[in-house]
Amino acid sequence: MKHVHFSKKLNQVKLGTAAAVFSLLSLTACQDHKVPLPGQAAVQPTGPAPAYAPDINRQMLAVVEELGRLSPVPIVQLTAQEARTKPFVKDAVNSLLDKNKITPPKANVAITQRTIPGYNGAPIRVVIYTPAGASSSAPVILYMHGGGWVIANPELYEASTLALAQNTGAVVVSVDYRLAPEFKFPTAHEDSYAAYKWVKENAASIGGNPNKVAIAGESAGGNMAVAVSMMARDRGLVMPIHILSVYPVANNDLNTPSYIKYANAMPLNRPLIEWFVDKYFRTMADGDHPYISLVDVADLRGLPPTTIIGAEIDPLQSEGMQLRDKLQSQGVSVAYQLFPGVTHEFFTTYAVVRGAQDAHELAAVRLREAFK
Repeated sequence: MKHVHFSKKLNQVKLGTAAAVFSLLSLTACQDHKVPLPGQAAVQPTGPAPAYAPDINRQMLAVVEELGRLSPVPIVQLTAQEARTKPFVKDAVNSLLDKNKITPPKANVAITQRTIPGYNGAPIRVVIYTPAGASSSAPVILYMHGGGWVIANPELYEASTLALAQNTGAVVVSVDYRLAPEFKFPTAHEDSYAAYKWVKENAASIGGNPNKVAIAGESAGGNMAVAVSMMARDRGLVMPIHILSVYPVANNDLNTPSYIKYANAMPLNRPLIEWFVDKYFRTMADGDHPYISLVDVADLRGLPPTTIIGAEIDPLQSEGMQLRDKLQSQGVSVAYQLFPGVTHEFFTTYAVVRGAQDAHELAAVRLREAFK
């Protein structure tokens, strides 16, 4: 597989005055000054930074430490079923907030659930987040959670979906796609496509506008946000108006610069990626499928404008940049920003990690612009 030159230069997106309010947090948020959440100052790590990331954000390190304390046995030593019962990043954040006696602001968002037809008509669950005051024909964001196609669910990524709903005014539909190893590739991808098709056909039933549907996801979900858009294009369904892809899986190459540098990073590292793909792929050949290897194999021409958010301390950092370059080379409009000092999964940690607050602001600005 080819390698894209690794550069420390960031392709920054200027947020500008359009990002006037980070509404979930009820804090003033303009380009030159942002007020941190109380937890971002109160939460501190207890140990030194790891050698592979000496400049890690202090609050990010505290989250990683707390996750290690809550779940000391590495996931790779567990079965998939065992791993699904263990504490996740959401639990580490909540534990730190409890320890520091911090109650974060609550999102003014209603949460409901529905069962819809998934791949081959099998029932799957979606969780629907409707912000207070949403119009009767609000924009819609279809969202796919992370977890390597093996673990997690919409509830574990609720910090992201609540923020997206609150900050964009959109109805967010989070897909509880089926997990591996019980359901191998391409089940999660096809479940997510089925959910997108359902949203396009049934948006009005959830107070949404079928002509203003965006798609978003984190990690494995960030991969599927792009793949589902390709599937819509190739199957004759109107594509989403915007893609938000947060630290996506985008290549089938475990020897990129970031895989080498952050091979032992937490909470995501090279052994864990190998554990995930062993369970999701039917054979290793699935790694070269266009839905997985977006960088080397996929035809990305004609996809909608895309926002990619990257984390510095992440084995997937390089392939997020490679995806940016591939999209640009095929004529797709891309905004990319790499957030320094943070790890994979940081997007859900805004209650204690400042970089996540900034990343959510960027995502909201880009989506609101798309919905105009």
